[in-house]
Amino acid sequence: METIIFYVLIFIIGTLFGSFSTLAVYRIPLHEDITHKRSFCPKCDHKLSFWDMIPILSYMFLRGKCRYCKEKIRIRYLLLEIFTGVIFLIFAISLNIDLLNIQISKFIYLIFGILYIAGLIILAGIDKENKKVAKGIITYEIVILSIYMIYLYIVEKANIYRYVIYLFVILILILIDTRKLKKLKIDSYMIQITILCIILSIFTYNYGFLITAIMTLLVIAIEIIIRKLLKKATEYIPIAYYLCITNIISTIVINMLACRL
Repeated sequence: METIIFYVLIFIIGTLFGSFSTLAVYRIPLHEDITHKRSFCPKCDHKLSFWDMIPILSYMFLRGKCRYCKEKIRIRYLLLEIFTGVIFLIFAISLNIDLLNIQISKFIYLIFGILYIAGLIILAGIDKENKKVAKGIITYEIVILSIYMIYLYIVEKANIYRYVIYLFVILILILIDTRKLKKLKIDSYMIQITILCIILSIFTYNYGFLITAIMTLLVIAIEIIIRKLLKKATEYIPIAYYLCITNIISTIVINMLACRL
């Protein structure tokens, strides 16, 4: 019974993060506040009440429409809430946590993993919708990883020197991006992709990133082939979007395999 309650709680937390992600994906590209500013209907600008923002349930009870102007709410909001809830749930299940004999290291990994995945979902959404990598979320991921590295070093006594080097490389890339490329007015998308790849490699280790890279290349290749068959122009490929989604999948798969060994 305790296990069921635990997983239900994880799913609810996931839907809450999913609801926040829809807000973040919409506001971050517009450089709007995502923490203090009240949620509002983008059509009538009416501020939403608590009952308007309950993940999944509010959408169902309101029948996918704004309570105030009756404008249809995009179904992607509901799908993202469900998707995030399911992802958090599967991630927790993949760790095979025993609540009767809980391991602190697994529980800490669960917390950081949830925070890490939440950032990837926002990154993926912004790249898919706005064709850009959100630097603020990249910074968030770096902070999360840095705190986790400190925990591993102090508590778990793990060897993290290789990952400290990775973080140092990220710092150099950020300096190049903010100074050199900005001055030359060069698009820094590939720099951000490189930084993202290093972040993925730190959290999921080299073999996890290798699986992510292979899956991403396969998906991109399939997309290009499909577009050519449909005779559609391949103007933009959301590399960050595919990297984030495939990394979430590979992380869960690796956890499941590790628990069986």
